[in-house]
Amino acid sequence: MAVKNETRITHFIFLGISSNPNLQIIYFMLFLVMYLLTVTGNLLIILTIYVDSHLHSPMYFFLSHLSFLDLSISTVTVPKFLVNFVLQSKTISLNGCLAQVFFLHFFGGTEILHLTLMAYDRYVAICNPLRYTTIMNKRVCLLLIFSTLVGGLMHGSGQVFPVFQLPFCGPNEIDHFFCDTHPLSVLACSRTFISETTDMINSGIISLFSSTVLLVSYTHIISTILKIRSTEGKLKAFSTCASHLVVVTLFFGPLLFIYMRPSVTFAADKLISVFFAIVTPLLNPFIYTLRNEEVKKSMKKLVGRKVFSLHININRFPAQLNKDCIDL
Repeated sequence: MAVKNETRITHFIFLGISSNPNLQIIYFMLFLVMYLLTVTGNLLIILTIYVDSHLHSPMYFFLSHLSFLDLSISTVTVPKFLVNFVLQSKTISLNGCLAQVFFLHFFGGTEILHLTLMAYDRYVAICNPLRYTTIMNKRVCLLLIFSTLVGGLMHGSGQVFPVFQLPFCGPNEIDHFFCDTHPLSVLACSRTFISETTDMINSGIISLFSSTVLLVSYTHIISTILKIRSTEGKLKAFSTCASHLVVVTLFFGPLLFIYMRPSVTFAADKLISVFFAIVTPLLNPFIYTLRNEEVKKSMKKLVGRKVFSLHININRFPAQLNKDCIDL
C-alpha cells in the first residue's frame, strides 16, 4: 500500500546526548560556558577589526566574516540545545526543524566557500604580493563575499528541499540534539534514495570545488615559499597560512565524516557534531588571535580604551552627584 504524500507528524522530540539527569546538568553548564565564550570571542574579533583602521585590509575583512559565520553556525543549534536541557519537553516543530536544517547548511556551506576564499586570498598575497592591493580591492572582496553567500544559499536550499518532500508518519524521536538531514531521513516512512542521492551530490559538488581550490592554492603557496631565500621570510609566510590550515582541518574533517556517506547514523555522529557546531566555532578565534600579533595588539587597545573610559566615568560620578546635590 503506497504511503500518501503528506506529513502526519507536526513536531519531533530530541533524544539529546544523554538521558542521565546528573550528566545533563554537567553538559548544560559545560556547553553554556562554551557558547558564551564563542559569542564573546567572535564578537570581540568582529568589533576589533571594525574599530581599528589598521586592520581594514582584505585578510582581516575575511577574518571578521569568518567570525560572523562561526557565531551563526553555533547560534543555529546551541541555544535550542541548551533550552532542551532545562525543559521537560524537548520538542521542535516540523517547520522549526526544517528551518534549522536550512540555516545550518546555509551558514555551513557559506563557511566552506569562505575558507576556500581565504585560501585564494593567501595565494594572491604570497604569490603576487606587488599586485595584491590591486587584485583584492574593496569591490572584489565584497563581490567574493556575496558569491559565498549565494553559494551557501544554494547549498542550504539543496539540502532542505529533499527533506521537505519526505513524508513523516512516525516515530518522531530524533536521535540527535539538533535537526539534520541524516537523522530526519532515518525517520521518513518512505524510501529516501532520491533525497540521499541529492544530499551526497550537493555535498560532493561543494566539497570537490573547495578541495580543488584549496589544493591548487596551497600548491602554489608552498612552491613560492620554498623559493624564498631567507629563513625569516619563509617562517613569516608559513605563519600567515598555518592558522588557516588548522581551521580548514578542524572544519572540513567532521563535515566529510558526517555528510560524505549515505544516511546511516553512527554512535560517533553526536560527538562529531558537537565538535562541528560548538568546539570549532569556539576554537577559531583563539587560533587566529593567538598567532596574530596585530589582532592581539588591537584587542588590548580596544579593551584598554573601554576600561579607561569606564574608570573615568566612575571617577566623575561622585563629583557629578555632589554638584547635582548642591544645585538642589
